Amino acid sequence: MTLLTTARLRLEPLTDAHFDGLHRLNSDPEVMRYITGKPDTPEDTQLMIDRVKARWAEWGYSWWAFIEQDSGELIGAGCIQHLGRVSSGPLEIGWRLRRDRWHQGYASEAAQRMASFAFDDLNAPLLCAVRMPNNLASGRVMDRLGMRYTGMEHWYDMDMARHDVTRADWLARSPV
Repeated sequence: MTLLTTARLRLEPLTDAHFDGLHRLNSDPEVMRYITGKPDTPEDTQLMIDRVKARWAEWGYSWWAFIEQDSGELIGAGCIQHLGRVSSGPLEIGWRLRRDRWHQGYASEAAQRMASFAFDDLNAPLLCAVRMPNNLASGRVMDRLGMRYTGMEHWYDMDMARHDVTRADWLARSPV
């Protein structure tokens, strides 16, 4: 399993050891407002970890825990996975952060590193992201990644705004 690092974060493949920090993150109604619309129960969090561990075993990538290097705390999570959770779907990038770490550049920092992994290590031809239309903060992170809005689509039982970036556009971009 692949460990990724940034200037301030260590991105560790999500495991049972991350349960407490992940449940703290996923049980916050504000964090989950634009993801599922409801806070996770402990059972929801364990189901996510179990699903993610299976994907790491099958695909060699999935969700990472964002560990802040200075504090050692789990402050977020993010993924490279197949859109719609089906192997025939394009690669999707996603993220979420604890509220006390919002507006500090962590989402963009982690997303840049995960996107680099998708394009450099997995040789992905395309990377997409979906968001609820009113999730403007995630839209700004997608803009920083060089993603372009491609329209509304139905994913995860919701109508979502989709954004894409091609490998060619990623490689041609100016570093942020």
